[in-house]
Amino acid sequence: MDRLPWAKWHWLVVIGLGTVWILDGLEVTIVGAIAGRLTEKSSGLGLTTAQIGQAAAIYVAGACVGALAFGYLTDRFGRKKLFMITLGIYLAATVATAFSFNPVYFFICRFFTGSGIGGEYAAINSAIDELIPARRRGVVDLAINGSYWLGTAFGAVLTVFLLNTAIFPADLGWRLAFGLGAVLGLTILLVRRNVPESPRWMFIHGRDEQAENEVAAIERTIEQQTGDDLEHVPDDTAIEIQQRRSTGFGEIARVAITRYPKRFVLGLSLFIGQAFLYNAVFFTYALVLTQLLDVPDDIAPWSLVPIAVGNFLGPLLLGRLFDSIGRRVMISLSYIGSGVLLVATGILFDLRMLDATWLTVCWVIVFFFASAGASAAYLTVSEIFPMETRAMAIAFFYAIGTGLGGIIGPLLFGSFVEQGISAVAIGYFLGAGLMIAAGLVEVFLGVDAERKSLEDIADPLSKTG
Repeated sequence: MDRLPWAKWHWLVVIGLGTVWILDGLEVTIVGAIAGRLTEKSSGLGLTTAQIGQAAAIYVAGACVGALAFGYLTDRFGRKKLFMITLGIYLAATVATAFSFNPVYFFICRFFTGSGIGGEYAAINSAIDELIPARRRGVVDLAINGSYWLGTAFGAVLTVFLLNTAIFPADLGWRLAFGLGAVLGLTILLVRRNVPESPRWMFIHGRDEQAENEVAAIERTIEQQTGDDLEHVPDDTAIEIQQRRSTGFGEIARVAITRYPKRFVLGLSLFIGQAFLYNAVFFTYALVLTQLLDVPDDIAPWSLVPIAVGNFLGPLLLGRLFDSIGRRVMISLSYIGSGVLLVATGILFDLRMLDATWLTVCWVIVFFFASAGASAAYLTVSEIFPMETRAMAIAFFYAIGTGLGGIIGPLLFGSFVEQGISAVAIGYFLGAGLMIAAGLVEVFLGVDAERKSLEDIADPLSKTG
């Protein structure tokens, strides 16, 4: 798989698997943007402000539970089976959300929507890394993870239109927002049916004949698309494994902590740093603009569009450097660079030198670099652990990072907003400190995984020779 030239077949994988991140960005943005409408009795729900916060926490909790549960099942039953199931759960839950009639029903739908999206992170990242050639794994992973922000920008614009009561009734527009998310998800599901199971997973789990047939079919397809004969696979690249049906939680934990303790610390550092920064800033950015900088409520959501664009362009434009210059250099620069820029932003904000426009400009610059680093965090934990634990490793670090960042960050920043600009600046310094610390961990513990086969980065547990 690593020697294959880039072809249309790889674009099928990227579109079928990678575009789900747009759904996640769309989901989070829609709920944030329609929060005010959902508190109105005319919406048909009439949630309280506290219940809006509870819904966000429940979505995060569902994502964490889904990542862990489906991550384990992905390693046990295969990538394709699970990435079809998780997208199906998302579709069902988001359609059900559009028909919410009371808070409890809405909370239940948000939990299952989150669980489907959380499961996607584990199933999709592991499948992509096992199907994409090593020399392009970095740029593809970063671009795909960065596509989350396309969903964010689309969601911000979409909700401004759907929440216009001159066009849609107050109890209909927000429901249509969830329905349109389901339409996009259904389109992805139709494309995804053509994405194959990971031959690496099949071979380790005793399906070597199916794996050989799948690889042969992929090779024939790529030869037809490129018009070139593929080069012969060198004999010295072969490895021997003892096939197995599943890997238990005990072995997964033992491998991560005892066999790869430095990589375990690295993964935690990268995920906690970026999760705290993103959740802290994005859950409260509208409050900072409206309550501290006197931006009107109907104008504040538009600031998310340039921020989202900056977040998308970071991984897209810097991604190639993660494959050429290398993981260690680029990840550490992304984390430390964004941290230093956020410190500067905090200082200027504390000195009252930034109005709403310039604060947004600063956020765009900070997150241009931070987004590349955050996307690389998913790439890192997918690459540096053995094949048998790959999906579970992604799920574990995602759950820990999202759980801590999604709970502690918004709580702290929500309190800081109430205290004023100087307190928010302290929050920026805290987020910057965590990003810089994670970048320094990458400097000393980072793994030079660029352009290497996954089996060369971490030996499969099943390897016998």
